[in-house]
Amino acid sequence: MTWFLDGFYLFVLSLLSPWLIYRAFRTGRYRRGLRDKLFGLRQAPLKGAVWFHGVSVGEIHLLRPVIAAFRRRYPDIPCVLSTTTDTGYEEARRCFPDLFVFYYPFDLSWAVQRSLRALAPRLIVLAEAELWPNFLMAARRQGVPVALINGRMSPRSWKRYQWVKPLARWLFSHVDLLLMQTEPYAQAVRLLGVPSDRLAVTGNIKFDGVLSDRRNPRTKFLGDMLQVKDEERIWIAGSTQAPEEEMVLRIWQKLRQEHPNLRLFLVPRHKERFQEVADLLVRSGVDFARRSSGVDLGRPVVLVDTIGELGPLWGLADVAFVGGSLDGRRGGQNMIEPAAFGAAVIFGPHVWNFADTAARLLDAHAACQVDNAEELENTLRRLLENAHERRRLGAAAYAFVQRQQGATEQTIARLGQLLKTYQPAAA
Repeated sequence: MTWFLDGFYLFVLSLLSPWLIYRAFRTGRYRRGLRDKLFGLRQAPLKGAVWFHGVSVGEIHLLRPVIAAFRRRYPDIPCVLSTTTDTGYEEARRCFPDLFVFYYPFDLSWAVQRSLRALAPRLIVLAEAELWPNFLMAARRQGVPVALINGRMSPRSWKRYQWVKPLARWLFSHVDLLLMQTEPYAQAVRLLGVPSDRLAVTGNIKFDGVLSDRRNPRTKFLGDMLQVKDEERIWIAGSTQAPEEEMVLRIWQKLRQEHPNLRLFLVPRHKERFQEVADLLVRSGVDFARRSSGVDLGRPVVLVDTIGELGPLWGLADVAFVGGSLDGRRGGQNMIEPAAFGAAVIFGPHVWNFADTAARLLDAHAACQVDNAEELENTLRRLLENAHERRRLGAAAYAFVQRQQGATEQTIARLGQLLKTYQPAAA
């Protein structure tokens, strides 16, 4: 199995290499940490740690309360953290300056085995995803238990797993503990053949790690820098994808005529699109500033072209549009963060990545869902004109988030039980 997988991965990499090289030179992606990704860690500063892994920025933020709680409960057990993307690496270094942070190895047998030998972890904790067969087999051979936390199963993932159900069953059999966000997610995994004694429903950790006090230092700093005034209404469109920026900008231009105090903070999801969105703003002729410039940030439109600031930035929003939900390809982004601040939250119809959270927010009358740009414009206009409805929606969202908290402690308790099963393989 190992050699077959290695051959398959190398074949795919050879096919994709021209595109990857082009992207690397054009955007700078894929180059950082390439040696460790391809060949594994040569050495690590410590052994016997708990290895936490988060794919990118979202998973790194999810792990913040988990790692903090784990270190409080087990102060004598060291932790290390891996990530896959460049933005995830930068955010991990910022959030965990005292931890050893490194790039997760590609699923090539020599890379994963070398990394596991260098670290000799006593437990591996994967946030939400990243189940790779060579890695899981190598961990099993080394006697290291593996846990998946905050697990979910989107409809798209479910359909893919159904196509390869025997392979999916085999893959999940190499995970010792799956901690799922909801019972429907857990049931989906059971239907793939995972026994119930490896499953538990612990809730969604993302409710625990969010900021909810608009007076927190990071939000206040951004408010001062962006020169936000009490009489202004702030619309934040966050984690946007193409063509959502164009839709949002067109709506803002119309509503600005009706509400001269309306400002727009636009936050694209991926940093490689910052320049593309800046070019769109230039062509539109609007008066805008780039957050990265640090200059004239009191303008009507601000392009937030920085990484790691969207979380606290939501605390400035009167109305929040959560992107990746109108384009029909991404399945939505995290609407918990703006809800926790009590913003009036709006998202589109395509939210399968956060289907349970979106449905529960709607059931609690704590968010608005729109089908297209026209409905987004009408909903935003209504909320701007009706301050009572806007505040009611925000208060309901804040209360909803507060009721959901507690998943982190359940997760730490389950991980503690799994730690006891660690039996290192004989040398």
